[in-house]
Amino acid sequence: MKESFKVCFCCVRSFKVKTSEPPQEIKTLFEDYSGDGRMSVDEMLRFVIQVQGEKHADSNYVKDIFHRLKHHGVFHPRGIHLEGFYRYLLSDFNSPLPPSGEVWQDMNQPLSHYFLYTGHNSYLTGNQLNSRSSTGPIVKALRSGVRVIELDLWPNSSGTEAEVRHGGTLTSTEDLQKCLNAVKENAFAVSEYPVVLTLEDHLPPDLQKKVAKMVSKTFGGTLFRCTDEYKERFPSPEALKNKILISTKPPKEYLQTQVSQSATTDESVKAKKVADAEELIQEEDEETVAIEYRDLISIHAGNRKGGLKNCLNGDPNRVIRLSMSEQWLETLAKNRGSDLVKFTQRNILRIFPKTTRFDSSNYDPLVGWIHGAQMVAFNMQSHGRFLWMMQGMFKANGGCGYVKKPDVLLSNGPGGESFDPSSKSLQIKTVLKVKIYNGEGWNLDFPQDYFDRYSPPDFYAKASIGIAGIPLDTTSYRTETDTDEWFPVWDKEFVFPLRVPELALLYITVKDYDSNTQNDFAGQTCLPLSEIRPGIRAVRLHDRAGEVLKHARLLVRFVLEPR
Repeated sequence: MKESFKVCFCCVRSFKVKTSEPPQEIKTLFEDYSGDGRMSVDEMLRFVIQVQGEKHADSNYVKDIFHRLKHHGVFHPRGIHLEGFYRYLLSDFNSPLPPSGEVWQDMNQPLSHYFLYTGHNSYLTGNQLNSRSSTGPIVKALRSGVRVIELDLWPNSSGTEAEVRHGGTLTSTEDLQKCLNAVKENAFAVSEYPVVLTLEDHLPPDLQKKVAKMVSKTFGGTLFRCTDEYKERFPSPEALKNKILISTKPPKEYLQTQVSQSATTDESVKAKKVADAEELIQEEDEETVAIEYRDLISIHAGNRKGGLKNCLNGDPNRVIRLSMSEQWLETLAKNRGSDLVKFTQRNILRIFPKTTRFDSSNYDPLVGWIHGAQMVAFNMQSHGRFLWMMQGMFKANGGCGYVKKPDVLLSNGPGGESFDPSSKSLQIKTVLKVKIYNGEGWNLDFPQDYFDRYSPPDFYAKASIGIAGIPLDTTSYRTETDTDEWFPVWDKEFVFPLRVPELALLYITVKDYDSNTQNDFAGQTCLPLSEIRPGIRAVRLHDRAGEVLKHARLLVRFVLEPR
């Protein structure tokens, strides 16, 4: 079979087109586990247990595989041929991740013991300067498993109502009630675990009272109201199923924050403003404005008192949520990494993008995760490698939006010392071996001339590990380029020694090589190592937005060797 590309009106280039066929290693395995050119139920069961590591499998499990293969026209009553075996290996039901989507981690620990799938400026459809505000991104985020939604609240032009907008920019506004309704209607569409609504409010007390009534009326019994029982310890995700939590600064702390951020440098003026603010709150308390608003808050957002030097001191009598920019995090991580880890053992740390990310780009989420930050807030409307890593991390634990932090971030050493991500003395715990055999499906997902105008694509795959930000463990490799092939064959193995495998993400991209221009993107995937099933698996690829491509996939073998 040939494929032709028209170069000009009188010249055509033709290429012999190969079909997707089993690599030699797959043929050998089939021969080892089959007889007379067919693999029976019992022989397939032996393969599934010994090679795929699926110890739970039984004959019914294999019969279900055979039944599914009927749709491919490669099934025989006496067993499957090599082509049927190959189709099984490349099928959707041979995923590297558990197929059930089951929540398997312990969900009875405090919220501070989990990473939460967190959005930033959740209402924006595009950039941070002049894009449209809408409920659409909120709905999409919640239906993708995001568990933390952020709304910025400001007075409207007349000062009579609260509205949602990104202050100080040309972005449009959105109706607050519509946003609250979007949260209510979609909060538990894909996960029953709690949704946290972070309110970055810039409202006077009278509008705070209105917001309190709107929130209470909209969410009703799903709204979680905190009691003294949880003052020193957050409740667990299990205890908060189907609940919505409000997180913001209490009114008094909010006003003090506004004063501390004011332009004046005169300390006496600032002191008077603080006193006036406290007097205002005291007066409003009598009218129950501050009380109504304060009582909504189940995760108190604290101030960064004392700047970088003292912000991590914490309060032994109360747990809080602390927010800081990615720059603050990077600065603290350089010299106080273990202090960050210790702070996040009890308290919640939220990281947000720096203000100069006007294009809604994102930052490396691993910097936050390896220091225990639970809420690494991302612009979900963006694309790129860091968002793919975020999406990959939260494929774990059934995609419920909560991933339990590894014990290394929650426990202390014999001397009370916390984990230091920058330590050079960590020992190798696991060796991951990744063998990329081949790939297929691009000819069905893309037009003939999508990658190269005058020839089939020149695909190569790049595999990299993002692991705890430790330079010794962060490695990337790439395959050779298979020239002019829709069905590339690489047959290449990579070895990754890992010191903190619990935080590892396997990131694979496929690109079409171009010698004169930028290489073309052909698919990506990001997998949490904690979820990867050993054996030979079909790894489906995703587009730039993180959506699964219908046909493009890789055949990959995973081997995990504990040390």
